[in-house]
Amino acid sequence: MASTDRRRPLKIVTGVSGSPKVYAAAIDPGKSTLTDLLETARLAEEHRFDALFAADLLSFGMQGAIGAQEPLIVLSALSAVTKHVGLIATVTTTFHHPYNLARLFGTLDHISNGRAAWNAVTSSVGEENYGDAELPSPEERYARAAESIEVVNALFDSWGPDALTSDGRGGARLNAKSVRPIEYAGDHFTVRGPLNIPPLPQRRPVQFQAGQSEGGVELGARFAEVVFTSLGTLDDALTYTKRIRTRATELGRADGLPLIFSSLHATYGATEAEALRLVREREEATDFEAGRHALADMLGGGVDLTDLPLDEPIPEHLLPEVRSVHRRRGRVEIFTGYARSGKTLRELIIAAKDTGHWAAAGTPEQLADAIEERYAAGVLDVIGLGGLDDPRTRDFLLAGLLPELRKRGIVGHDYVGDTFRDNLELPPLPPRSA
Repeated sequence: MASTDRRRPLKIVTGVSGSPKVYAAAIDPGKSTLTDLLETARLAEEHRFDALFAADLLSFGMQGAIGAQEPLIVLSALSAVTKHVGLIATVTTTFHHPYNLARLFGTLDHISNGRAAWNAVTSSVGEENYGDAELPSPEERYARAAESIEVVNALFDSWGPDALTSDGRGGARLNAKSVRPIEYAGDHFTVRGPLNIPPLPQRRPVQFQAGQSEGGVELGARFAEVVFTSLGTLDDALTYTKRIRTRATELGRADGLPLIFSSLHATYGATEAEALRLVREREEATDFEAGRHALADMLGGGVDLTDLPLDEPIPEHLLPEVRSVHRRRGRVEIFTGYARSGKTLRELIIAAKDTGHWAAAGTPEQLADAIEERYAAGVLDVIGLGGLDDPRTRDFLLAGLLPELRKRGIVGHDYVGDTFRDNLELPPLPPRSA
C-alpha cells in the first residue's frame, strides 16, 4: 500500500522487446532469441529496476522489431531467472477473448510469484491477420476493451478469500462454494465463469493501459493503475495528468490513480556538447523520404506528404481531423498539434523518430534534472529507461543516471515488497463484489 507520509519513489522500467538483435539471434545456431534478454533481465534486477516491459505490434515492419516475439512467452521465460522484477506484457483486447486473457495473465502471476502486469491496448494495426473484417472504429475497440477488463477482473475475483486454504499438511483445502460463476453478459462477451485458475498472488495483475485519445483517457481513468503515455513536453504532461486524474476522481478511483508512466528517449554525453553532437548526427542521418511515410503514419496514414517541401510547415488543409481517423488517434493528436505549432516538415519527420515520446539530451546530471522536474511536478511516477543492451548507454545509465537519481532521493535503493503491486506501492484494490 502506498505510504501516506512520504512521496512514492520514482519507479524504473526497462524494455525487453523491439531490439533488432532478435533477428541476428534467430539465424545464429549458437544463440536463442532469449539470450540477450537474459542478460538484460539480470542487470535490471541487479540494479533494482522495478519492471521489464514488453511492447507488441501485430503487423510486420510497423515499428522496427517490436512484435518479433510474443510478450507473454518472453516474460514467462524471464520470470524463471528473476525473483523480484515486475513483468509487464502488452496484449490487445481487440483480438483476444477475456477468458483466455485471464488464464494467461493468471498463470504468469503464479509462475512469477506475483509479478505480472497487463498493459492493455486496443490495437490500431494487425486486423488483416485476424480475418477479413475491417478494423473496428476506436469507439468500438474501447467499448470491447472496457468489457474485456470487466470480465477479466470478475474472473480473478471469482474465487473468494476462503476458497483455497492450507490443510496443515502441505496441501490445499478447496471450498468449492466460494468459487462462483460471474454470469457476465455484455454487448461483446458472455462469460459464465468462474476462472479455473487458483486465486492469484496479487489477486489481480497490475493493470497498465496505453492509449491517450479521448477513448483511451476514459478507459485509463476507469480501470488503469498505471497509464503508459507519450508526453513530449512538461506542459503536455501537466495537461494530460490533470485530465485523466480528474476523470478518475469523478469515477470514484483512489487518490493519485492512475500512476503516470512515461518513456524517456535519452541521449547521453560525458558533456553537454557531446550529447548535442550525437543528437545532431542522428538528425543528419535521417532518411527523409522514409521519414515522410513514418510521419504520415503518425498522422493516421491518410496524408500524402510526398511532394511537400521539407523546410515549410504542412498546409493546414492536409492535416486530419482527429475524430475522422480510426488508427492511433492519440499519436494523431500529438503530431497535428506539433504541425499546427508551426514546425516544418523536416522538424516533424525528426520528431516522428521518437514517435511522440519524451526526448532529452545531456549529461547524466542534466538528464536527472529533466526527470526531477517532472517528478517534482507530480506528472511522473514510472519512467522507462532503455539501453541496457548497449554497452555505452548501459554505462551512462547504470554508473551515471541511476546513481544520480538515487543520490537525490528520487529513486529507491531496493525492492520494498514481495509482489510487483507491493513494489509499485499501489493503493489497495477495491473490495470484491458480493
